[in-house]
Amino acid sequence: MKYTELKNFLADGGSGIFLLAGDDAYFLDNAEKMIKGAYLQLPELNFASFDGDQLKGQAIKRLTDALAAFPFMAEKRVVRVNEFYPSDADYDRYLKPFFADFPYTAILIIVNTQTKKGVADLKRKQCINYVDCGRADEEVVTRWIYLTLKRTGIAAEAEACINIARYCLCNMSRVSIETQKIIIYKGGAGTLTAKEADELVYKDADYRVYEMTGAVAAKNYSRFYEIADELTLKGMDSMAVMNSLLSYLTSLVTISSSDKSDGELAKSLGMKEYGVKRSREQARRLGTARAKELCAVIYGAISGVKCGTLTQDSAYRLVCSQIFFAV
Repeated sequence: MKYTELKNFLADGGSGIFLLAGDDAYFLDNAEKMIKGAYLQLPELNFASFDGDQLKGQAIKRLTDALAAFPFMAEKRVVRVNEFYPSDADYDRYLKPFFADFPYTAILIIVNTQTKKGVADLKRKQCINYVDCGRADEEVVTRWIYLTLKRTGIAAEAEACINIARYCLCNMSRVSIETQKIIIYKGGAGTLTAKEADELVYKDADYRVYEMTGAVAAKNYSRFYEIADELTLKGMDSMAVMNSLLSYLTSLVTISSSDKSDGELAKSLGMKEYGVKRSREQARRLGTARAKELCAVIYGAISGVKCGTLTQDSAYRLVCSQIFFAV
């Protein structure tokens, strides 16, 4: 199930074993809080936590023993295990028979942030309630922002909500912080315009690099320089700007040249699926051939600095001239 479905699942009496898996810290933390809120009483007596790295082979019995323990003056005992990736052999020997007859007095919360090969695929086990805590898509995040602001008395323009999601790269941890900042600023009343959102919300550095590439595609030198200047003020020097731009353009070339799905590319490149989708859109505007040309130019300038034939400033000026003024 998706994170957004967990609340209703718990309200309907869903219990047992929960696997919270994904890379969004906000979803992971709040999903755990929801489960604990539904079932945990007297936490000092009915809660136990384990490190998954310590649970291998015979040591897994520590986990099953904790789950089998009867709760004290409560209906459920809650056990949490962090980063738990048992092998297929360990799962079949120690967990499968126990999970098949899982104690009705226990709740198990497994929190995994990684994807590993050669281990038991817990999310496909029928006895486990898998909760997808991966980064949500733009539509889901935008709706969350709109509804959260609406509940506090703030009417937000659709464009403002979309921009907030994009500025934060759909990272719910950042989205929630920025949304709370807006609620405080607006005092829980009024209308949030796109212009206000642009002024209030901190833009992720990766998003700024994305905007820089958009400025390149539009041949908007002033916009490119404005963003580069802002990044420099935040601690990036001209070399870091060139490296960031090169890294982004290289990914753009890889993505635009591939016929794999967004999900497949996200896994192989170590990116978020949302980022791959946005990169495809960017690649269409810039053009694969132009992206390749710019990669060669920037790589040559960076190499010149490392070899001592160019200063950082002259290399940066060379890149800018090639981006906007080369024939």
